Amino acid sequence: MESLKQRILNEGRVIDGNILKVDSFINHQIDPLLAFEIGEEFYNRFKNARVDKILTVETSGIAFALCTGYHFSVPVVFAKKYKGINMSEEVYQSKVHSFTKQTDYIISVSKQYLSHGENILIIDDFLANGQASLGLIDIAGQAGCNVAGVGIVIEKGFQQGSKILRSLGIRVESLAVIDSFNNNKIIFREA
Repeated sequence: MESLKQRILNEGRVIDGNILKVDSFINHQIDPLLAFEIGEEFYNRFKNARVDKILTVETSGIAFALCTGYHFSVPVVFAKKYKGINMSEEVYQSKVHSFTKQTDYIISVSKQYLSHGENILIIDDFLANGQASLGLIDIAGQAGCNVAGVGIVIEKGFQQGSKILRSLGIRVESLAVIDSFNNNKIIFREA
């Protein structure tokens, strides 16, 4: 997705040689026009798949999941990282390791929002080691749902996430794949 790549090149910053900071338009301040365009691109890539719900994890994936859900006209469910007192006791849970925060956390989805046999499209902002996606796939499996695919806004192609997901037979569609950070310069994978 060329417009996304241009924004990454123009506004993204590489930190410590392996972290991409895109908080001016992706995961702190969000450009709604770009988010809507991203949702439309995911729709175009997955429109031939049956999708009953979009699943993501809070917080940064929600905007892109919502825009994708709009184009599919389906509900969006997000896994919570912290179970509040207002959340049902009946939940699906999975343990996820955050590369960025260097911590483990439990993600939860209320059982009332995922039903056996539903086709789930997972949407997230980043794919590095694949832990968030694997956690969401685990939750979908616990619910007896089918995973139609995983849509990723930005993939770090030099890490193992995509390879792991594809080895499980999961369809992965990434809108921008970064091959490397060469001297803090962002190098995209050629199509």
